[in-house]
Amino acid sequence: MDNTEVFFTEIRNGNEKAVEELLLEQPKLIHARDQRGSTPLILATYYEHLPLTTLLLANGAIIDEQDGSGNTALMGVCFKGFTAIAKKLIDAGANVNQTNAMGATCLIYAATFNRLEIAALLLDNGANPKTKDARGQTAYDHAKMQESKPMMQLLEKYRQ
Repeated sequence: MDNTEVFFTEIRNGNEKAVEELLLEQPKLIHARDQRGSTPLILATYYEHLPLTTLLLANGAIIDEQDGSGNTALMGVCFKGFTAIAKKLIDAGANVNQTNAMGATCLIYAATFNRLEIAALLLDNGANPKTKDARGQTAYDHAKMQESKPMMQLLEKYRQ
């Protein structure tokens, strides 16, 4: 029996016990994808479910898998502003410099959505502030468009 839809529903609902039971019954669910190409890990992080994030990583979720738009779990939490999950993913080895289909990086998302704490975390963990997206813009350029002075000041230190 295919429990993929049930599995994704339980992830959205943050039901750690049900997700764990479904993984015991069908370990391959860890590599399932929903209609939008999201993995269980991407979905759990998107809904800010830290315990599920930990559970999925412990069960073999591939940390840098990308959804249909090329976004990773770390990219999603960078624009959503979920610092604790960003830290968890970085500590687990997530690629802070991964790019999506539009050339955006985690740092570009953090700058665009004014997530100062996450931007600092990314920079402290090797994020490249010089990466340009498909439109030729860096994280600093995005911060400037948002008129975010604190973000611009943070990124200015890394522009040289």
